Amino acid sequence: MSWTDEKVAKLKELWGKGSTASQIAEILGGVSRNAVIGKAHRLNLSGKIIAKKGPLNQKNDKLKNLNVRKARRGKFKSLVIEKDFEPENPKQLEELDDNTCKWPIGHPNEEGFYFCGRTSLKDFSYCRLHLLYAFQPKNKKEEVVDKDSEVPKFIQKKIKSA
Repeated sequence: MSWTDEKVAKLKELWGKGSTASQIAEILGGVSRNAVIGKAHRLNLSGKIIAKKGPLNQKNDKLKNLNVRKARRGKFKSLVIEKDFEPENPKQLEELDDNTCKWPIGHPNEEGFYFCGRTSLKDFSYCRLHLLYAFQPKNKKEEVVDKDSEVPKFIQKKIKSA
């Protein structure tokens, strides 16, 4: 099948209006859906087809935008940093013991690589900050950690289930 100038012009017109490749193939006749997609790709036509939005789609878009905003606000609730937070105490591998945080900082192949070195929580390898990074519960990233408790509740649940 050869693409004539008329068929190419019609393809561009229909593609711009948001018709599907199957619909365009039917209208042109004697052309497969894949041939339409291939020609559109070779013509560098936009891959994004603008769909017509009805009143229902606009309502759904507003709801999605609200949910995205709420999710962004919730992301920062999962990380609680106290004002009197213990500073890092950079340590090399040989200097680590049972009471130091073993969270790696940087890449082992880099020259400035070290371990956090803060005081680790009882029964864990990491300090309070890195424990929050290491043990995020599935689908519960917005859960706020109680500052008064030594070990966050979701980690206690994880210990019991292990």
